[in-house]
Amino acid sequence: MLKYDEELFLRLVEEEGLAYREQIENFVDEICKKGYSNIFLIGAGGTIAMMYPYEYILKSNSTIEVQAEIAAEFMVMNNKRFSKDSVCIFTSVSGTTEETVAAAKLCKERGATTIALVAEPNTPLTQVVDYCITTGSETHSFDTFFMLLYMLVFRFMYNNNEFPQYEQFTNEVALLPKAILNSVKAFDAKAEEFASKHKDTDYHMMVGSGNLWGNTYSYAMCILEEMQWIHAKSIHAAEFFHGTLELVVEDTSVILLKGEDETRPLMDRVERFAEKITKQLTVIDTKDFEMEGISEEFRNHFSVSINWALLSRISVHLERERNHPLTLRRYYRQMAY
Repeated sequence: MLKYDEELFLRLVEEEGLAYREQIENFVDEICKKGYSNIFLIGAGGTIAMMYPYEYILKSNSTIEVQAEIAAEFMVMNNKRFSKDSVCIFTSVSGTTEETVAAAKLCKERGATTIALVAEPNTPLTQVVDYCITTGSETHSFDTFFMLLYMLVFRFMYNNNEFPQYEQFTNEVALLPKAILNSVKAFDAKAEEFASKHKDTDYHMMVGSGNLWGNTYSYAMCILEEMQWIHAKSIHAAEFFHGTLELVVEDTSVILLKGEDETRPLMDRVERFAEKITKQLTVIDTKDFEMEGISEEFRNHFSVSINWALLSRISVHLERERNHPLTLRRYYRQMAY
């Protein structure tokens, strides 16, 4: 497959990613023993989008109070629910994202407990927080972060007496990398077909819901807009029929990201509408992919990782078809703003 090193993926995500389980359990147990009032999931751009699935999972499966906040807004809003008893979780690939580092410093200064997942070692974010896991590689960093966040969030739920299946769940997290790899192999031809078909498409609507809303928001913003300079709009399925539907015509590219949580009927409704109007409908459905060894009750959570890996294959094929490197930027980190 184009630019896909299976051995490297399994080493980084399966072997090294899973090696952090004990460390995560130890510091989450320590935090829970000390006590806390709520959890803040804080990021910027792709990393705040990465937090939205876990905010959804906690809201729909736990009584733990949780808020996902954009770092720059969090800094200025004077959130009255934030206190020294809050737990603040950050992710950053580079460890240098200005807004994220500033938010972490603020949280630490005000006495909150801070946790970070960072790819690059010895970077500003790693030096600010109380607890840090440094994966050591930017390659497949989002895949690894997703797995670490599963273990992190569900450990908090387990310690809150809300998730007795934790041991089984975490054992199945260990099966996820191979499920991702098999799904990528099964999808790659379709990813290439999409990229070839849409290399000159100048506008996409991306629709998602539930724990896939973060992926929807992230892919439209970070990949299509930032990395490919393609106009895109992320639309929540629950809001699609409040405005956006009027822009769908026969040649509108509509991409539906279907997962397996409680919000799937919202996506079904959009699909029924879109297939009547546009000839450019793309449906990426995690139900189409086998997750060997993973229980039916956990598939809905793991859809986040499967979906992101599938989208990543579209990215590399778009990069080739459009002769537009994913690393190319006009402004981001190219100038002061």
